[in-house]
Amino acid sequence: MALTPRRPRRRRPAPLIGSLALATGLGLAAAPASGWLGEGGRAHAVTPAAGAATIVVAKDGSGDYTTVQAAVDAVPANNPSAVTISVKPGTYRETVKIPASKPHIRLVSSTSGRNDVTIVYNNASGTPKPGGGTYGTSGSATVAVEADDFQARNLRFVNDFDEAAGGITDKQAVALRTAGDRIVLDNIAAIGDQDTLLLDSASKDKTGRVYVNNAWIQGNVDFVFGRASAVINKSAIRLVKRYDGSSGGYVAAPSTAAGKKGFLFINSDVTGDVSSRSFYLGRPWHAGGDASLDPQAIVRNTDLSAAIKTTPWTDMSGFSWKDDRFAEYKNTGAGSGAASTDRPQLTDAQAADYEIADWLGGWQPSS
Repeated sequence: MALTPRRPRRRRPAPLIGSLALATGLGLAAAPASGWLGEGGRAHAVTPAAGAATIVVAKDGSGDYTTVQAAVDAVPANNPSAVTISVKPGTYRETVKIPASKPHIRLVSSTSGRNDVTIVYNNASGTPKPGGGTYGTSGSATVAVEADDFQARNLRFVNDFDEAAGGITDKQAVALRTAGDRIVLDNIAAIGDQDTLLLDSASKDKTGRVYVNNAWIQGNVDFVFGRASAVINKSAIRLVKRYDGSSGGYVAAPSTAAGKKGFLFINSDVTGDVSSRSFYLGRPWHAGGDASLDPQAIVRNTDLSAAIKTTPWTDMSGFSWKDDRFAEYKNTGAGSGAASTDRPQLTDAQAADYEIADWLGGWQPSS
């Protein structure tokens, strides 16, 4: 991997590191500067845009529908403006698919707590489908979002597939999959084990920009993966043990197309109740053995616990991480380390081009 220093550029008057209100005017709930909210944390409620249509989901029948999918089905195809689906507290055991023909959906909890509404299912990659075959990794998602301009706030997305149950070899089990552009995931939790959060795009030649803010993301193997250009900001990245009780895994498996931006982890926290030096920050996923891909993951201004290996990147399926784009910048904590050939660090000049605004490419997420 070559990280050629770039000529320093003029800094923005309000860099996108620190307070979201000052830096972006996003109007999103931001995590406190110190002390993580944890999985049970609460954030400020987000008010949908004035005049937006609202559909209410409630398990007890007090809303318009009793399932989330029924509410999605009620949204007209090719809706030109925002539709809010407000979900009342409860656990909704179902799979949900938001097709590409239904953009501008805001899926939100009726409360401000991210644990009050849970959407959960247990399909895995190897789970048999009713019509034959298996679901595959992407098809295993509890919630699949293929539309552009989607927002989710104050919700838990869970895949509770039991890896220890036996009978299924392919154990990848996705909690949330996105494949659209201009996706906002604010104060959400994505919980699973292997392949928890799939941040993707509609195809290799299309951009899928995703802004994840103040999230709880939990897993053990490649649990943030895909080809999206994604920012994971002010989030709690939680490492968990494998189903057999062992420690070991990988946070990120980007599958970035050449010439596009991959994953930017920034202002976040990586830790968990796992063994010291047992987890890698990431590895390059050349999906389908595609050598033209150029996976990218940058981890900056993030606190790394001792769970992170001293050599935090590793190869995957015969592809060397050193041939792709992996680097750190000003990380802290027991899992951080000095620059070396096994631990590339951005220079200050390079870091100026690796900020949130650079990743979002002119798009400013807003409520």
